[in-house]
Amino acid sequence: MAASKLSPTDTWDSTLPGPPSRNNFGSADLSPSGLLAFASGSSVSVVDSRSLQLVSTIPLPPPPGALSPFVTCVRWIPLPLPRDLLSTEPSASHLLLAVADRHGRVALVDFRLRSVVVWLNSSSDPKLGVQDLCWVQARQDSHVLAAISGSSFLSLYTSSGGLFWKYDAGTEILSCIRRDPYDSRHFCVLGLKGFLLSVKVLGETENDVVIQEMEIKTDFSELLRLEREAASNGNSSSSSPASAAFPFYFARFAFSPHWKNIMFVTFPRELLVFDLQYETPLSAMPLPRGCAKFMDVLPDPNKELLYCAHVDGRLSIWRRKEGEQVHVMCTMEEFMPSIGMSIPSPSALALLLSQSDSTMQTITKLHPDGTSSVDFDNPFDFYDESLLVSKINFISISDDGKIWKWVLSAEGVEDALKNASDLDMGTVGTEVAFSGPVQKKDSSDLDDGPTNQRRGYTSSSSLGRTDISFKISLVGQLQLLSSTVSTLAVPSPSLTATLARGGNIPAAAVPLVALGTQSGTIDVVDVSTNAVAASTSVHTSVVRGLRWLGNSRLVSFSHSQVNDKSRGYINKLVVTCLRSGLNKPFRDLQKPERTPIRALRTSSSGRYLLILFRDAPVEVWAMTKHPVMLRSLALPFSVVEWTLPAVPRPGQGGPSKHLVSSSEGVAASADSMGSDGSHEETVESFAFALVNGALGVFEVQGRRIRDFRPKWPSTSFVPSDGLVTAMAYRLPHVVMGDRSGNIRWWDVTTGQSSAFNSHRDGIRRIKFSPVVAGDRSRGRVAVLFNDNTFSVFDLDSPDPLAQSLLQPQIPGTLVLELDWLPLRTDTNDPLVLCIAGADSTFRLVEVTVNEKKPGFVPQSKSVKERFRPMPMYSPILLPVPHALALRMILQLGVKPSWFNTCSTSLEKRPHLIRGMASSSKDLRSYMIQLPPLGDPVVPEMLLKILEPYRKEGCLLDDERAKLYADVVKKGYAARFAFAAAIFGETSEAFFWLQLPQAIRHLMNKLTRMSLPKIPSPSLSSGVDETAMLSKISSTGISAPEARKIDSMCDGSLRLMAFEREELWTRANERLPWHEKLEGEDCIQKQVHELISVGNLEAAVSLLLSSAPDSPYFYPNALRAVALSSAVSKSLLDLALKVVAANMVRTDNSLTGTHLLCAVGRHQEACSQLQDSGRWTDAATLAATHLEGSDYARVLQRWADHVLHSEHNVWRALILYVAAGSLQEALAALREVQQPDTVAMFVLACKEIHSEIVTELSSQDEESETVSGESTVPPDLPGLEPGKEEETAVCEYFQQYQRKLVHLCMDSQPYTD
Repeated sequence: MAASKLSPTDTWDSTLPGPPSRNNFGSADLSPSGLLAFASGSSVSVVDSRSLQLVSTIPLPPPPGALSPFVTCVRWIPLPLPRDLLSTEPSASHLLLAVADRHGRVALVDFRLRSVVVWLNSSSDPKLGVQDLCWVQARQDSHVLAAISGSSFLSLYTSSGGLFWKYDAGTEILSCIRRDPYDSRHFCVLGLKGFLLSVKVLGETENDVVIQEMEIKTDFSELLRLEREAASNGNSSSSSPASAAFPFYFARFAFSPHWKNIMFVTFPRELLVFDLQYETPLSAMPLPRGCAKFMDVLPDPNKELLYCAHVDGRLSIWRRKEGEQVHVMCTMEEFMPSIGMSIPSPSALALLLSQSDSTMQTITKLHPDGTSSVDFDNPFDFYDESLLVSKINFISISDDGKIWKWVLSAEGVEDALKNASDLDMGTVGTEVAFSGPVQKKDSSDLDDGPTNQRRGYTSSSSLGRTDISFKISLVGQLQLLSSTVSTLAVPSPSLTATLARGGNIPAAAVPLVALGTQSGTIDVVDVSTNAVAASTSVHTSVVRGLRWLGNSRLVSFSHSQVNDKSRGYINKLVVTCLRSGLNKPFRDLQKPERTPIRALRTSSSGRYLLILFRDAPVEVWAMTKHPVMLRSLALPFSVVEWTLPAVPRPGQGGPSKHLVSSSEGVAASADSMGSDGSHEETVESFAFALVNGALGVFEVQGRRIRDFRPKWPSTSFVPSDGLVTAMAYRLPHVVMGDRSGNIRWWDVTTGQSSAFNSHRDGIRRIKFSPVVAGDRSRGRVAVLFNDNTFSVFDLDSPDPLAQSLLQPQIPGTLVLELDWLPLRTDTNDPLVLCIAGADSTFRLVEVTVNEKKPGFVPQSKSVKERFRPMPMYSPILLPVPHALALRMILQLGVKPSWFNTCSTSLEKRPHLIRGMASSSKDLRSYMIQLPPLGDPVVPEMLLKILEPYRKEGCLLDDERAKLYADVVKKGYAARFAFAAAIFGETSEAFFWLQLPQAIRHLMNKLTRMSLPKIPSPSLSSGVDETAMLSKISSTGISAPEARKIDSMCDGSLRLMAFEREELWTRANERLPWHEKLEGEDCIQKQVHELISVGNLEAAVSLLLSSAPDSPYFYPNALRAVALSSAVSKSLLDLALKVVAANMVRTDNSLTGTHLLCAVGRHQEACSQLQDSGRWTDAATLAATHLEGSDYARVLQRWADHVLHSEHNVWRALILYVAAGSLQEALAALREVQQPDTVAMFVLACKEIHSEIVTELSSQDEESETVSGESTVPPDLPGLEPGKEEETAVCEYFQQYQRKLVHLCMDSQPYTD
């Protein structure tokens, strides 16, 4: 929660990820609820995509005895929020991540617990790295994980960890795997050379997997060249994953969300549309001239647009031509702006499209507010949303540790909007007529850099002449670590370090850690928020040393070797001011130096700097406003360390009482500050060791450096065998470590000394832990060894080695640098280590002292962030009972003012909701009405439980709260769709959006059935049957002419299509795509499509076009004769002329179905098609020829299949409703154990029914005045008043509510 503070019991443990790289294969996944998971190094990070805040980082445990490999793939499990509270305890199964790495291991990870739940494949093999993952639904209650490992292996795992199927593609290199949005059991796998594998999983055994191999013809000569080059260099890529062997050669595909069996495929230089049913490409578009290679393809969920990512960080937008499956590029945008970037410029690794925002846009289009206006005095209103045609959100990830959030909006002018089609219940949205060919505007390139304004990074280009323009805007950015960390520094200002603006107030330690990186940037991490507070490009090469000067300035160095004969070094020293962001170099020399800088050491006050060279004297500098070199020390130093701030004594009450003598190395005088800011009387000391093992302590006072003359230890203390490599100095103790692993410490005031051997490799760093008054021990040190491991020792204990902590927190990770976080002010504050890992992560590890058992133990507590600058708007992260409580409140309807809090009372924010919530009011007054179902007391209790979240403003952000305010009074179905979309349940949201249309469809059928049947004059007049069939062949259905589908209309609801007109129209839309295809198999499928839509004449013509030597000639001729007899006598005569022999071969195609159609037995033909698994074709045929109960029977059988075989409960429900089988719909919801949805379904149906009855009543009143007759609207079958089903639903829902309230009371509020 925002601005929340940690209690002493909360843990500091946290991880800040390094930048993703090509070794992570660009792996990222954006869940429908808005959670972004991506891989960086050997870790997986989760980010809230709406507020762009880091939620958690989970390092994947390493294999036994090995380092942690790179994570190469992440996938969210596609499970909804669990609602079966009456049978099981709530669990966070919907927040599980499938994670795979470069060694072929696959695990399910719970990011809330930051641990692995189950290993699906724990065996480690570097040759079988995982390329891609995909979840498939094998049964209603189980999911299967498909994984590509190595170059050619495809494996299927159960969610419990069992491998039950494996496939080897041989010499093919598998690249990409995706699930079919129309059938959750079906997925496809694409290879780099065009190999395509279609897989359908019917269960969890080997025999339940059905595969089909196909080939997409493409030019892969470049891939062959890359293979030859790799072989000639000795880098055999035969078993490596595709992204490891060929990191810049991408083959990707995506299923069309609008058309079944249609795929969009990209190879590096080609974009194809592939038809899975015909097993052939429908079109191929080459890479436009001047464009970089394709990297990925993303179809728009609502419009028939394609977004193609290119390897140079550009985005091309493609639109489908009307009536064809051919796409034309409209424009090109940038999602990696080139302005303000470092050199070399970073690379784009991944581009993702936000499904949740697209679903919300569909809800907005279906339920428009109609009151949108622009406040020109409001700086946040930067465009008129009334001109918006579509708006899509993208997330891009680059290898410099940045996550970018973009909004791509398509805006239309008023003339275009006037011609827009009216909203249609089947395909909701604004349809815009485009004039002329698609042109790219010259000004489409980005020419403005990121700004601090809300408008952000904006570019626009035109689609068409005056109709629509695309504009991409940068609306958010999250900066993670920009490169691999090379060094680390924490501020440890002594009590003599005064504030930068003068005065004698002691400087407080700031919660900042500075990290130097290999790219030359310095990242400053705010540990209180676990975020990068500033990132400054300081050097052009690796930052080799970094130190704080007080708490607001940094000094860093880098060096590079020149290429001339001298082979000298150019040393670069820079002072960085964090307040101003300015970088000021000093010690600039005109010529290269003989030796490079080895290290920097700054005093605690930040006033003195020691510059250590490799083989040259040490320089002592006074770090004033203009740094001044005081003198050089020509001694062979091996290691030098300044003293840390003195340990406060128990009697000291605080900084104001601090009095120390010059012998302690720290003293200050408020009167001694010179005009240039220097402190001449300040005395600080540093300890050193020479290469011969000699030790010493020097004092620095102004320009004078003198020997401190400590009390020396015994002569045996001086090492005889090893060079001192590390040292820590805090008065009065000096601790040293050598290259043999010996640790020695010595009291400079008494001469007492001791030593022990760590039995480890040489020692690189020794760091004293922070000490406060009252600490039991003052001798705790962290020791970093040369093998990149660390330990913590207590030198005050009798046996430091026996009571040490030996790195249990981060196994598998090498530690590059470490230091203690100097923020302790009380004995209850934890000891926290700052660790820079070789895996590019920055970690805070809390070390807890166990008072009962001497030594150190690792901390194991729940993880909480200390502070968030703004709330995180992710209700999916709430505890499951609390998330279900919010879902129910949104469904039942709460007044929008309830979302207003004191923290968001800014009048000029972009989405303002009038009114203010008050905790003192009766909470029931916030509900828009008392629910007609369930316990009326429950909503008040749920509001009380959600009050802590509401006060923090972390339930809904302003934009979504404003959208809820628009839909809250639009009825139950609109609210149910909104609640489902908030929690990422897209299919359920589409179901609620389509439910009113399905109820109307049912009521139309029931109304027609209740009317008295009037004999049709056309049938009694003896009209020729051939003429009737001819009419069918020419018009398809007797309904009015079906409108043409516009490619720019909203297509997200097409998954839920059920109406006769829409099914028939969509089938007709597909016909022209296949006209130019050749081959007998294609002809057979085209004939089937033509017969399905009732175009018998065209089918006969196509059948008679078969060549005489074709094996299909005679079966085609037989069908041609039968079909022609149903069209006309002349066509029959023509067909008989080509039939000259008997059938010589059995035809196993759909001949029987076609003959049934020829004789008018369409009901039996539909049953045959359904028996053969052609469910969509059966629905198309039924939509063409059947009506009333016959059509309903086809829909109901289709619904049974969708529910029990395809496991898509929401699509099955809409078909049940359209068929009039509401009892089956209720039974299906009970079967999947969703008691709340059962009740909401009944509420929505009754509300929609009452609206229709009201409309019919008003129409009857008008017609009654004319005819004097009235009709009584029928009730919904199964939901008639007084039925037992409704009573059972109420009892079921009340049980659920009681259980939910109890679980909410037992759950503690989640404070992130």
